[in-house]
Amino acid sequence: MKKLLAPGLALYFGGLYPRSFKKPEGTIAILGLGGNIGDVPRRFGKLALQLARHPRVRLIATAPILKNPPFGYASQPDFYNTLIAVETKLSPKELLRFVLRLERRHKRVRTFKNAPRTLDIDIIFYGDRTVKSEELIIPHPHWSERESVIIPLKYLLERL
Repeated sequence: MKKLLAPGLALYFGGLYPRSFKKPEGTIAILGLGGNIGDVPRRFGKLALQLARHPRVRLIATAPILKNPPFGYASQPDFYNTLIAVETKLSPKELLRFVLRLERRHKRVRTFKNAPRTLDIDIIFYGDRTVKSEELIIPHPHWSERESVIIPLKYLLERL
């Protein structure tokens, strides 16, 4: 099902997005997913299953998929974005290494800032922790400025 929010901005509901899986018992991390190369919604489905198979990650809930225009570098296709809540026993840095491996597995190539991509995974929140290092900042520094996070987050929080 598609819900038009504004010109160029639509939410998609179906399959694994949105969905609740298990009640959380430990630390919840919110992951932001994005991409605009290839069949991104299908890739999100595969990614949810890969996350669910990891021994130290439990899939908790997903948000609907938002289709939105690119920002930064505008001469590229629209993006698909969503959020996934996972319960994890990985530390923030271990989770970062894990999601970077998942990006590479899905053929992510970093060519320039805001470039088209098959898959981008950001750690938006990690429980109530704050992390500030050269390689990782949590909460994500721009989460509150992005419709691609704010809109799906409203739906995700209903499922937690």
